[in-house]
Amino acid sequence: MNVEQIEALKMRILAGGQISTDEALTLSETTEKEALYAAADQIRARFMGDRIDLCSIMNAQSGRCSEDCKWCSQSRHFKTGVPEYKLVSAEEGLKLALENHSKGVGRFSLVTSGRALKPKQVQEACKIYEAISKECDIALCASMGLLRTPELQKLKAAGVERYHCNIETAPSHFTNLCTTHTFEEKQRTIREAQALGMKICSGGIFGMGETMAQRIEMAFVLREMAIDSIPINILNPIEGTPLQGSSPLSDDEILVTIALFRFINPTAHLRFAGGRNLIFHIQEKALGAGVSAALVGDYLTTLGAGIAEDKAMFQRIGRASSPEPVGAFQ
Repeated sequence: MNVEQIEALKMRILAGGQISTDEALTLSETTEKEALYAAADQIRARFMGDRIDLCSIMNAQSGRCSEDCKWCSQSRHFKTGVPEYKLVSAEEGLKLALENHSKGVGRFSLVTSGRALKPKQVQEACKIYEAISKECDIALCASMGLLRTPELQKLKAAGVERYHCNIETAPSHFTNLCTTHTFEEKQRTIREAQALGMKICSGGIFGMGETMAQRIEMAFVLREMAIDSIPINILNPIEGTPLQGSSPLSDDEILVTIALFRFINPTAHLRFAGGRNLIFHIQEKALGAGVSAALVGDYLTTLGAGIAEDKAMFQRIGRASSPEPVGAFQ
């Protein structure tokens, strides 16, 4: 695809149109990569603005997960040496939420290991959220596995407005990576949360043996589900997991993937997430290829990026961070 064709697709999207799967596949093969990145950045600017939406997470329950997701250090099927602990206290959750709020982070999520929190654990998590709500106005999110409507309703009543459930990869690749739950179960949790009026954060991990066509497949599934926050994770191979020897993606492969996700999901936040330590050297270029949001601070079992350093970097390139929901989050 040449520069003129890229420009034509960009103009269609800016006018409110969409691209097809075949067009996305052809776009992925372009040799005019700089033109692709620039076009994706213009789409980002049009629909998402220039402010970076910041969120943060807390690893609120770690290890001993029953699921066999091949990328995950928290699965009990693999020996990774990850810390193991039960749900944190309300005091611990409140302390970290207040710390992030004081640094201008607009969203805070508790993330728990396991297939799904049990009803009693959900009640305990609700107490943490209620304690946070009393002390500050940071927006609340949750990532607690394959919950169903009754538990999701309790979280919403406790102030949680956004639920996170990654689809991880394309439906055609999912069974190669996990056998203890299905892609359809993930979709069910997402749809039940949406039915309650909750917003959804859902993305995946790149570099798990999927093809570019499967990344495009995943992007279209997210579009079909009307996801408006898409975490962009890069596989950080963890020793002890089946994916420990995975070859890293090239810089261009990562940047093309991000740009394609922006073309396919023009009004969604594309969010820096896990594996950022692997792309620090291209993160400014990624911000110029469609990224509009960031998960800041430390992640689940790996180190992330410093909040102050991130905000300084965003400011330097003219993309100031925002403590308030912007763009598609309004």
